[in-house]
Amino acid sequence: MFAVIGVHLKLSTLNIILPVGISFYTFQTLSYTIDVYRDKLKPTNDLIAFASFVTFFPQLVAGPIERATNLLPQFYQKRTFSFEFAKSGVQLIVWGLFKKIVIADSCAVYVDYIFSEYETQNSLTLVLGAIYFAFQIYGDFSGYTDIAIGTGRLLGFKLLPNFKTPYFSRNIAEFWRRWHISLTTWFKDYIYIPLGGSRGNKGLQLRNVFVIFLISGFWHGANWTYLFWGGLNAIYFIPSMLLNKNRKYTDKIEFSGLSVLKMIITFIITCFAWIFFRANSLSIAFGYIKRIIDFNIANPIKYLSIDRYNVEMIPLIILFLVFEYTGVNKETPLLGKYSYLKTVSIVLLIMILGVFSDQKDFIYFQF
Repeated sequence: MFAVIGVHLKLSTLNIILPVGISFYTFQTLSYTIDVYRDKLKPTNDLIAFASFVTFFPQLVAGPIERATNLLPQFYQKRTFSFEFAKSGVQLIVWGLFKKIVIADSCAVYVDYIFSEYETQNSLTLVLGAIYFAFQIYGDFSGYTDIAIGTGRLLGFKLLPNFKTPYFSRNIAEFWRRWHISLTTWFKDYIYIPLGGSRGNKGLQLRNVFVIFLISGFWHGANWTYLFWGGLNAIYFIPSMLLNKNRKYTDKIEFSGLSVLKMIITFIITCFAWIFFRANSLSIAFGYIKRIIDFNIANPIKYLSIDRYNVEMIPLIILFLVFEYTGVNKETPLLGKYSYLKTVSIVLLIMILGVFSDQKDFIYFQF
């Protein structure tokens, strides 16, 4: 087509611009089509409502991935202002901003430096880099969805939850019930269960688990690192499935000595998997891990050479975990007792610490 007007392009040099949020609204429209096919939803004749459902701006570019059965009917309903509903929306936005600006963007300063210079770092620094990335991606992604859900509430819409304190999970199966809930439930309902789910012999069950996790990895990008990350999580998940414990811990989180130990173990293996997610290639990921295993502890505080947030970063993460702890089994830590005091405190932290963080794009904008 370009050649007709005298412009000659080569595929190797042609930059293809993809539509914003394509992976998210593709899944949304697929869910609509499949639910209509399964007679779970009547097809709509309202083009404006359907277009609004597909392009609903708060969650368009990074989720949560909405279901037509949840969001589409809300466009038919008359919405009236509710102070309590709007207040919860504002609190979600504030909490989301704290996660993104104060936690995620602050961790990014270290993560970018450590992963780019991993060959010169000691083991402790590399372990911290993996931990920082765990909090970066959680703060970044869940922060966005909190802002999106909160913004939706200001407009009178109730969006699906997407994160429920996943780093307090007691096994990997519970982690995936609490992490990116809208995506994992989408895979479960539209791929895993139609494949047979947990029915059939163990061989078929293993196949289904690997299919789901490999597709999850591929959804994030056509890179071997994402596929390896998905496969590694499948390996984590298999023991729970074989022992019929993958449906354990579906209730509220409770803290005890054994539960805390399980949380720590789950967090450690999750951080290990995140190394592959963050690395630009498998060779870098394995090189990063090899440097950790070498147990080089020379100059153990080298990571403090980064100009900002030196020793303050670890207490900041601990503070974040304390807030998360107070919000366990709640929609957000800012709800409940002393909600106004906690909200004001978070706003002050955003104003004080947020101005020192580097402004970073949301990680999931690339997916």
